[in-house]
Amino acid sequence: MPKLSIITITYLAEAYLERTLKSVIEQGCADEIDYVVIDGASKDGTLDIIEANKQHIQQFISEKDKGIYDAMNKGMQLAKGDYLLFLNAGDTFASSTTLKNILQELDQNPDVLYGEAVFVNNDGESIGLRSEATPHKLPASITWKDFRFGMLICHQAFIAKRSISPLFNLSYKLSSDIDWEIQVLKKSQTILKSKAPICNYLMGGASVQNLKRSWNERYDVLKSHFGLIPNIVNHLIIVLRGLIFALKKQGKYW
Repeated sequence: MPKLSIITITYLAEAYLERTLKSVIEQGCADEIDYVVIDGASKDGTLDIIEANKQHIQQFISEKDKGIYDAMNKGMQLAKGDYLLFLNAGDTFASSTTLKNILQELDQNPDVLYGEAVFVNNDGESIGLRSEATPHKLPASITWKDFRFGMLICHQAFIAKRSISPLFNLSYKLSSDIDWEIQVLKKSQTILKSKAPICNYLMGGASVQNLKRSWNERYDVLKSHFGLIPNIVNHLIIVLRGLIFALKKQGKYW
């Protein structure tokens, strides 16, 4: 059984997909990974790129879905690895040795392995660590309760045991990954922070393009886990923290 399933979700991503595939392929470690690609019935050149790299992909489907989290659920249901990592089209590993390092850290058998994400623009140029580019500082150790002020960890830098990973809640269209991470952490006994950044995260995804809806969903997710009154207080702190951070960044949140 492979140690890690890497799941790439893609739709109309011919401009970005190849960099993701190349990043996975150049890591080597083919015997220890299960690479799953889920496409949402793309009509551009996405399928041609997948076809050109099919020898490196263990499992692939292309069909219409109900959104990104439905596609991620399909990937999870196909996965055969002990652990899951979602690396979507446009995202890459942080370096050419990242996967080797991850697999060594997974030898410690944590329930969750998490780490830093590097924000990159459309050209793949670094904007900086997520913990530097946003108010979300990444602690050396975490529990699910640390998510009361928002999503601490990009799902591309969050590796979970498949055995404790629930399906994504499809009632959330933009923030189901926050809910998923919290649910995983609630089931986790051993949580390990990676020594090095895990991924390069392509900015400008659906949640960034639909910020208001994403924020509303995040509020609902956090209310479901922390309760109404604590969530209201926590969001007041989130707003104040964001304003202070934006002032320090001269009006730029990231």
